[in-house]
Amino acid sequence: METKQFKAESKRLLEMMIHSIYTHKEIFLRELISNASDAIDKLYFKSLTDDKVGLSKDDFAIWITADKDSRTLKITDNGIGMTAEELENNLGTIANSGSFKFKNENKLEEDNQIIGQFGVGFYSAFMAAKKVTVISKAYGSDKAYQWESEGVDGYTISEADKASAGTEIILELLDDTDDENYSDFLDQYRLKSLIKKYSDYIRFPIKMEVTHSRPVEQSEEDKEAGKAPEYEEYIEVETLNSMVPLWKKNKTELKEEDYKHFYTEKFYDYNEPLKYSHVKNEGNANYNALLYIPSKAPFDFYSKEYEKGLQLYSNGVLIMDKCSDLLPDYYSFVKGLVDSEDLSLNISREMLQHDRQLKVIAKSIEKTIGNELKKMLKNEREKYEEFWKAFGLQLKYGIYSDYGMNKEKLQDLLLFTSSNEQKLVTLDEYVTAMREEQKYIYYATGESVARIEQLPQTELVKDNGFEILYLTDNIDEFAVKTLAKYKDKEFKSVSADDLGLENAEKQEEIKAKEEENSGMLDELAKALDGKVTKVILSHRLKSHPVCLTSEGEISLEMEKVLNSMPTDQKIHAQRVLEINPEHSIFEKLKSISEAGDSEKLGKYAQLLYTQALLIEGMSIENPVEFSNLICELM
Repeated sequence: METKQFKAESKRLLEMMIHSIYTHKEIFLRELISNASDAIDKLYFKSLTDDKVGLSKDDFAIWITADKDSRTLKITDNGIGMTAEELENNLGTIANSGSFKFKNENKLEEDNQIIGQFGVGFYSAFMAAKKVTVISKAYGSDKAYQWESEGVDGYTISEADKASAGTEIILELLDDTDDENYSDFLDQYRLKSLIKKYSDYIRFPIKMEVTHSRPVEQSEEDKEAGKAPEYEEYIEVETLNSMVPLWKKNKTELKEEDYKHFYTEKFYDYNEPLKYSHVKNEGNANYNALLYIPSKAPFDFYSKEYEKGLQLYSNGVLIMDKCSDLLPDYYSFVKGLVDSEDLSLNISREMLQHDRQLKVIAKSIEKTIGNELKKMLKNEREKYEEFWKAFGLQLKYGIYSDYGMNKEKLQDLLLFTSSNEQKLVTLDEYVTAMREEQKYIYYATGESVARIEQLPQTELVKDNGFEILYLTDNIDEFAVKTLAKYKDKEFKSVSADDLGLENAEKQEEIKAKEEENSGMLDELAKALDGKVTKVILSHRLKSHPVCLTSEGEISLEMEKVLNSMPTDQKIHAQRVLEINPEHSIFEKLKSISEAGDSEKLGKYAQLLYTQALLIEGMSIENPVEFSNLICELM
């Protein structure tokens, strides 16, 4: 029998496809089952207009047969089959898709779902098989044909015996190696797992004879004697796939319990989702989607080990378990799936990154998630605050990342603890409640609300009756600085130089005192050289003797965050020591300065600076020295 050669370009394509297009060898089973489904769909389509077919939808099936002795795996369908010419065209010419041609030539009803489009999926069989045999009989033909190939060396076509229309694909598996155990593809549990994973929603039943064991019925004598039961094996035909995907059902058919059950089962989460959304989109992007917001963050969510992404399907067939390109990082908490008939099965992770349709779907998904969160914030505030507790940090990262490109999308979703009753408020709620004379959105940073409450810097703002946003997460101040403004209202730290609250008369008074005591202030600054840029009299302090603030873009809190990262480079804010001119400590410092005791003044400078560090929650360089100073100056 003459062995026909693949065309040169086809040969190169075959080699490339076997080694490059598919990441995992197990994909071959998905591809062959999808081809079988297409073949059945074509005959089913024909049966709608041709009574001679004599088959109803319930008569169609795909069969999987594994033979460990001969190391063969067989995929059989009772679909439309192929003629000798079609075997030549479809299997002899790589990247020639009969399904694609059929799809274009026929105006398919909604009940038909042709999967294949590019005609390369079949050849994935050679990733696991050293020899592939295809026996096919076309519907309406009285002859069957056999196509046989051992890969790139070519193929043969000959007549064969087959009683009914359909196709059998027989794979003679490769020998096992140290790296690959091809025998796995003959194990019934492995086959069931792969079909469940990739082809669970193929719309025709996938059947296989499965071996089970059961106890042999015992005699009364054996029971009385306590004899251990014996077991026998039996074979049972099982349907391995669910067939009808939940997301393709009408929403009116489904209850809330259906969606929740699907989530807990599909995504292995014992907790019910906080929110779900069933999307059917038509237009620029045709897809169905199920999107879930978990109620609790996975244990590894904020670690580098966490993988974001939605399951990606093409006509119910799994392409990728976690397609990261479908979700922006700030929505990485979303779980779910997307199913689109516009995507090809024969697509790698690398090709997906450049798929235009995927980008259109991703943009649409992002908009859907944003709208759902806004609706939850507006209509289900308690539920949203529960969400915020779990995933709010991720939205703040979204504000800061990518140079603030996404801040307009996310700013209305943010929540911060307010100084008013210590409840969570949105930026919109804060701005709406602002008094007419209030110029800024005030905020204070610290490791906890309780700690911020004690900060001396908050006194002036509180005394004026203005609300303060408490920022307790490391990312908070970075996010706020990225926002810069909200509805034309500038963010202002309570540690800022100009709070817009200072009484002009008092400012002049403090300025005069600074000029009068400039020598003392300079001496204090000299004693703290390298630690602070200057020492000034404070206009913000009421009861506290001292506080630490900063100049420039880097705040004290930002310094703490940046220096907690595992880098060699240390960041230093431009620290300013502020002394309360109304406090008794100021008079004490004046008297020491007037007495000309520079050494003692320097010690007081060190003491006050260390106190200010402790108030800010910053570490001190030498606790022993600080303790000795207190004792010495008491």
